[in-house]
Amino acid sequence: MDSSSVPLDEGERLDWLFRTLGEATCRHLGIYRIPAQIVLSVVIPVYNERNTLHEILRQVRAVPIRKQIILVDDCSKDGTRQILEAMKTTDPDLTIVFHDKNQGKGAALRTGFQHATGDIVIVQDADLEYDPAQYPQLLQPIIEGKADVVYGSRFIGESHRVLHFWHSMGNRVLTLLSNFFTDLNLTDMEVCYKVFRREVIQGIKLGSNRFGFEPEVTAKVARFQVPPIDGRPARRCRIYEIPVSYNGRDYSEGKKIGVKDGFQALYCIVRYAFGD
Repeated sequence: MDSSSVPLDEGERLDWLFRTLGEATCRHLGIYRIPAQIVLSVVIPVYNERNTLHEILRQVRAVPIRKQIILVDDCSKDGTRQILEAMKTTDPDLTIVFHDKNQGKGAALRTGFQHATGDIVIVQDADLEYDPAQYPQLLQPIIEGKADVVYGSRFIGESHRVLHFWHSMGNRVLTLLSNFFTDLNLTDMEVCYKVFRREVIQGIKLGSNRFGFEPEVTAKVARFQVPPIDGRPARRCRIYEIPVSYNGRDYSEGKKIGVKDGFQALYCIVRYAFGD
């Protein structure tokens, strides 16, 4: 067989890209070596996602990073729970937790964070709006020692599905108000993709049960002091933003957030502006 027809493994592909493009260009494109010892905990809150569950798991598993995949079923009623119960015996790579009553996305995330054991923790929705192939770019600032927390942003350059003007405007207004109180300059506080060093997210006490998680965690990350490490003094979290693509759903396709959640987010922005 001609050696040129033999598929390259991941390491060989990286070597070829580094030789062809140069390491600096590759890093700029989000192509870099992820240390083999790094483990990513992927926390997936699940509620009535029977139609997308298998596909999101396929996409998450396809990302070439060592992973702990945590699914928290928030008392689904559409058959999702039964699928996950079967997976507990057939899919040993999954950590699956069940809520006995529906509590909301924030509560499901709290449960998932408690089970996380990886070096880095990322939030992943189960509805296919966000692309797990972007994990390497989202992790890069943390792996390279520049950040403790990374937010995705749907508003700074990546492709997105064109949907509702007022939904987008509401996100921007809530982000602006959040920035006013936190003194951050985020462009998309409400984005799903939030990435944390594990010691940061497990060092924050969270209380919001529904979509108030987004402003609450943002307010608390903005104040969080990273403990002294290797003789370095305590310091505030370093937060980065990375553009992410967005394939948003509309309400006929199962989107769950609504006007009531917008008012709840507004309440949480003010409530958590200065403390718990």
